[in-house]
Amino acid sequence: MTALDFSRRAATPELMDTEVTGFEEFRACLADLERVNFWTMTYRPMMRFMDRLLAAGMIPKDRPLVVVDVGSGYGGMLRRIDDWAARRGIAVDLTGVDLNPWSAKASAGVTPPGRSIRWITENAFDYRPEGGIDLIVSSQFTHHLDDDGLVTFLAWMERTAKLGWFVNDLHRHWLPYHFFKLWSRLAGWHRFVQHDGPVSITRSFVAADWRNLIGRAGIAQDAVQVRWWIPFRLCVARVRAP
Repeated sequence: MTALDFSRRAATPELMDTEVTGFEEFRACLADLERVNFWTMTYRPMMRFMDRLLAAGMIPKDRPLVVVDVGSGYGGMLRRIDDWAARRGIAVDLTGVDLNPWSAKASAGVTPPGRSIRWITENAFDYRPEGGIDLIVSSQFTHHLDDDGLVTFLAWMERTAKLGWFVNDLHRHWLPYHFFKLWSRLAGWHRFVQHDGPVSITRSFVAADWRNLIGRAGIAQDAVQVRWWIPFRLCVARVRAP
């Protein structure tokens, strides 16, 4: 058995990207991933980023804040942004975009009525709402892309988002790999989660990867913040000067 090499990104395919499933199985996988997100505090960095925009006076006061979540999965990120906005009296227009058609159906099924969120099945590059997009976010999406695809995604966000963008993804390291492999089996989570969780870590990033890819996308290094968060996450934030 060949030892894993954490010095570089792996290209091992994930089951969620390659195996065709029915809706019920896909939804069960997303539900377990949402449990993982809860226990690993996945949404905390995003909420801090929203607080940062608010403190900087960058949230529009005369219209809704337009946010697009790319690779929205089960929709947990946008539901939390909607909760955040509601507590502060901030109007929002939220859209979750995902290529998998089961994602929109699953997200809609667990989103309470009356939320300012829409779920669509589309390539994010083709989504062009009238009035443009203020903020583009993604959570645990970018490791599904190869390096060239991620450079394209970064350049697209930089061209498209009027206020900025925020990427939340995993930090490639042997410790979370072995921990999650054991934890997911003991927890009895969906077989996709047990397989794809460790694979996702091997496909993810270290800070030097992000710096290299940001440079390849033609974005100034000092315009982007790459920050490590517990437990083993790297978040990449871009805020345009107000």
